Amino acid sequence: MKPETINPNLSYQQGTLHFGQVNLHHLAQEHGTPLYVYCFESIQKAFLEYAHACPNDFKVNICYAVKANSNIHLLRELATLGAHFDIVSAGELKRLLTAGIPAQKAVFAGVGKTKEEIKFALTQHIGCFNVESFQEMQRIAQIARELNQIATVSLRVNPDVDAQTHPYISTGLKENKFGVPFNQALEVYRFANAHPHLSIHGIDCHIGSQLIDSSPYSNALDRVLSLVDELAKTEKIIINHLDLGGGLGIRYKNETPPNTQHVLQSLAAQVKNWAVKNNKVLPSLSFEPGRSIVGNAGILLTEVQYLKTNEDKQFAVVDAAMNDLMRPALYQAYHGVIPITLNANRTQHIKTYDIVGPVCETGDWLAKNRELSLSQGDFLAILSAGAYGQTMASNYNTRGRAAEILIKNRHQPILIRRRETIDDQLITETNL
Repeated sequence: MKPETINPNLSYQQGTLHFGQVNLHHLAQEHGTPLYVYCFESIQKAFLEYAHACPNDFKVNICYAVKANSNIHLLRELATLGAHFDIVSAGELKRLLTAGIPAQKAVFAGVGKTKEEIKFALTQHIGCFNVESFQEMQRIAQIARELNQIATVSLRVNPDVDAQTHPYISTGLKENKFGVPFNQALEVYRFANAHPHLSIHGIDCHIGSQLIDSSPYSNALDRVLSLVDELAKTEKIIINHLDLGGGLGIRYKNETPPNTQHVLQSLAAQVKNWAVKNNKVLPSLSFEPGRSIVGNAGILLTEVQYLKTNEDKQFAVVDAAMNDLMRPALYQAYHGVIPITLNANRTQHIKTYDIVGPVCETGDWLAKNRELSLSQGDFLAILSAGAYGQTMASNYNTRGRAAEILIKNRHQPILIRRRETIDDQLITETNL
């Protein structure tokens, strides 16, 4: 696999892999491995493709999905580009606040918001709650009344549209836990419209992640617009904001992801045609991209510890593991694996390896059946690791989380998270 097919800023220069102008072999030696490395130029380019996609007659917010990669430094950099944010926990809200980003720039989604999370978000003046059940709407109303505040709410509706993606990241089918079914939406909106401590902001819809075919997006929007019409007709509730979620896919192997600009322009045209046909004011729009902003902007560096043979099976045991990058074990996800240093003298020694980690689980693998020429001590790059890598990491086997590097201006590596130590983990266990 040529790295530039995943990210044009990745390239071999004099036989060594570089991210921009940064030598990744030197970076791995200096900071150790496992090591996450992100290219800000790639993040910026992907975000601006969203920001500049829709016609100027629409007001558009691009709400970065914090769950994809929640490093405070990345959040701050995205805020400077004009990003708003999609959060799913009080912890993610605290990260925004720590980065100096006001809560008004965030929408709070998630199916299980606790009383404490709702209260915290209200006291910080959250931009909007994306509400996922009647019971949640009632809880928000109660807490807003107790605080003598007005909570801004949108209803996340479940359109029962198949996103044609992995079942674990499909969110828009009726068997999924997310959102309010269409046949319940009118009742929930009716309650919100009548409550003095709730203010209806709009309607929200998100059908899944890693979408390669954009047609489900359009199908979901048709259903959402039909509900907007019904709310106006039967309840006299006017919806002036559409949150269309995120989920556009990236290339991990040989996928052809949809073009961001084409998808957003098509959806905007669909909304505009509906508005003209029904004599409606153009609603404002929000999108919630995460993976498509940071996914291919990041890689995970790891060192080969041992080359092991079990009869006919070859293993490259590396120092990264499922606790560092959970996606292969959880989703059987594919990530490209390439050596950091090319060695023309070893090309005749190519073997088929499973890339596995040191965690005590058979499921601890990062890649299977990869043809590579390897030696003990080689550094490898795990591609497309910028999204759902560090954010899903754990301390399983009492392993510390990896350090993170952000490359700015193609040549400036900045340590944005130091490597977690065992003492860091033990500090929360009292009386030590």
